Amino acid sequence: MNRITWRSPSNIALIKYWGKTAGQIPSNPSISFSLQAAYTETLIEFSGGHQDTGVSLDFRFEGKENPKFQKRIAAFIDSVTGYFPSLNGLHLHIESSNSFPHSSGIASSASAMSALALCLVSLEKKLNGKLEFMNDFHQKASYIARLGSGSASRSIYAGYTLWGSLKNYPPFTNEYAVPINERIHPVFKTYGDAVLLVSQSEKQVSSSAGHRLMEKHPFAKSKFSQSNKNTHLMLEILEKGEQMDFILLAEVEALSLHAMMMTGNPSYLLMEPNTLALIQKIRQFRRETLIPAGFTLDAGANVHFIYPELNRNEVLGFVQSDLLPLCQQQQWIDDKVGHGPVLIKGTL
Repeated sequence: MNRITWRSPSNIALIKYWGKTAGQIPSNPSISFSLQAAYTETLIEFSGGHQDTGVSLDFRFEGKENPKFQKRIAAFIDSVTGYFPSLNGLHLHIESSNSFPHSSGIASSASAMSALALCLVSLEKKLNGKLEFMNDFHQKASYIARLGSGSASRSIYAGYTLWGSLKNYPPFTNEYAVPINERIHPVFKTYGDAVLLVSQSEKQVSSSAGHRLMEKHPFAKSKFSQSNKNTHLMLEILEKGEQMDFILLAEVEALSLHAMMMTGNPSYLLMEPNTLALIQKIRQFRRETLIPAGFTLDAGANVHFIYPELNRNEVLGFVQSDLLPLCQQQQWIDDKVGHGPVLIKGTL
């Protein structure tokens, strides 16, 4: 069967990647966990093309033609064909869909580009019986995903992942993400994530534009230094199982990310009034209950309310009664630390 399908999750960063250099190289390391319910499913059907070199393709998103997405995907595949010599001369029919509304504000580029990268590496192995350039399947998939979207490199693995060079930690690199689950205390492996959808509008400033604005940001060096230190600190916290420190550091990183947006030139705001209202309610909940639950933010208005599985019933009661009225159309995603990508159809 000339068909390969991968399901790959989005992820939420605890230590934020914000700022990069040429080749999608991050200015600081980042740590994230993959999600379970928020994912992209991508199918590739391949056949002989109508040209001797290069790759031709057609694309469907949610069952419909999408010229904007097709143009981006065609440019991406054209940029990585050097890593996949066996793709030359093929025609690719690509279909993609999300488990969440595309307009919901969830970081879909991470799940979309990681799913596409997994399909491409699977296709290469199916055609060649081996991989070119890199021998490790997941390392190559993470490397290729990074070229499409930096955060996508972290969606290749289950659970917790670190991407970026880290002093005195030789396994970590800017080239691809590395799973760190063996370092993680068991209490963090089952954390829940109530994704509170504050706004479904398209962001005023894209993440790509936000990264570019960091190039001349007056506080960029300080932010990169802070996130480097916080990466080391977060690794220690995750190893020791210090839940309250985990939450407090994740909140500092989230607010620092948005501080960069508000203090650049031009400055901009992606948080909405209800983002701040949710943050205040979550912090009040933590003060009153002493449950080690808190928030992190994506590069938008949405709030990720992360909490221990042990306290799920109490947390979800609070979500229903106090937080959903602040979400757009009371929409949210009941998510958690995920099990990573899944091969639906095809051959590794």
